[in-house]
Amino acid sequence: MQRPPLYTSVPGRAVRPEGGGAIHRALPAEVAVALVFDGSTQAVMMATPGDIRDFVTGFALSEGIIASPDEIESFEEVAQPGGIEARVWLRGDRGADLTARRRAMTGPVGCGLCGIDSLAEANRPLPVLPETGLRLSASDILRAGADLRQHQPLHARTRATHAAAFLRPNEGIVLLREDVGRHNALDKLLGALALAGTDPGTGAIYMTSRLSMELVQKAAIAGCPVLIAVSAPTAHALQLAEATGMTLAAFAREDGFDLYSRPDRILTEVSDVA
Repeated sequence: MQRPPLYTSVPGRAVRPEGGGAIHRALPAEVAVALVFDGSTQAVMMATPGDIRDFVTGFALSEGIIASPDEIESFEEVAQPGGIEARVWLRGDRGADLTARRRAMTGPVGCGLCGIDSLAEANRPLPVLPETGLRLSASDILRAGADLRQHQPLHARTRATHAAAFLRPNEGIVLLREDVGRHNALDKLLGALALAGTDPGTGAIYMTSRLSMELVQKAAIAGCPVLIAVSAPTAHALQLAEATGMTLAAFAREDGFDLYSRPDRILTEVSDVA
């Protein structure tokens, strides 16, 4: 059985004040993805059926199931009638640690914490980010905002997916992943970075969404010191960022952005970004 397509073209009818007519729209796929570790389903997420290995790797890292991709012994992606199974087998006794963190969740795309077992899991302790010497210029961020769309082929077709991008000083966007869920996109990005051997501490994560607390959690656990978004942070997300020593920038567009916690990592003098 083949993996579902990333999008489907469907007919519709446009209704406009000046008139309407027949249309075709590309709609992004949204399928159940079961994340199965050592034969046991740890989570079922509604997600875009692409970059599944990145997704399950990033999820395992951000949830503390593994500390490194090297702890994954094997991976298999299996298309099923009801969705996709991402089957992971772990090295050593890593599988024994899953019982305490077991989730049985079928979450909507807007939720990154559905089905957790306790308030303690929702408010798990986060590391204080080490100082890496990372500095980004305002121009780095503005250029990334201007370039973001050209790195989003699925969004270009559907106008309905989020993206998580990784940008480096003077290099711009070097990696990007898309998904219908913002937290899924971030897990895919973190997985892709880990599999490529790229240290998240060497750059910033740029999200095409609001910044909620689970995104700050995932970025902090990955060791990324700068998190940027096109929309607003929640109050709790900002509190977490301040507690971990993370730089938070929001309302990022081609013409500017707002800085909140740890603004010292951003050199705010803007040069020509054309």
